[in-house]
Formats: sequence, structure tokens, C-alpha cells
Amino acid sequence: MGNFKGWEILVILVLLLVLFGAKRLPDAARGLGRSLRIFKAEIKEMRDDDDDKPAAGPVKREAPPAPPAIETRPIASDDAPARAPEPEVRDR
Repeated sequence: MGNFKGWEILVILVLLLVLFGAKRLPDAARGLGRSLRIFKAEIKEMRDDDDDKPAAGPVKREAPPAPPAIETRPIASDDAPARAPEPEVRDR
């Protein structure tokens, strides 16, 4: 925000006030602050977890289990769905 002048920031604030209303802006700022705090805490926790783990070789991953076998059988002529009769074509 170093490139903005004072009046440009004022115009942006007025636009935000008009778009979102005076009642919603404090709630939005509070929610944004909470989200940033949670995000920073999670990042710090991830860094701490990485420091606690000893250096190891590549991680072996197990292959996912094979899907269950599906029983298939050919459709017999008796099992075929009934078809609607063909419409008659009349010559005029």
C-alpha cells in the first residue's frame, strides 16, 4: 500500500462503506482477523512438527486396495427389455 496517497485510501474506504454498509464492515474485519490468527497458528504448528521429526529417507506408501470384483454375465434374450411396437405408417 506504499503507492497509495491519502485521498486514494479515503476513496477506497468510502466505496467499501457504500458497498458493504457500516454494520457489516466491523464484523467482516473481525472475521478476517480471526482467520489470520488461526492461519498463523496452524503454520507455526506445522513448522514445529517439522522440527521435531528426525530426518528420514523416502516415505514408502502402500498401494490402495483393489476395488471389489464385479460379477458380469451376458444378457440373455429372455432378459432383454420389451420394446414398444413400431408405429404403423399409412400411405395417403
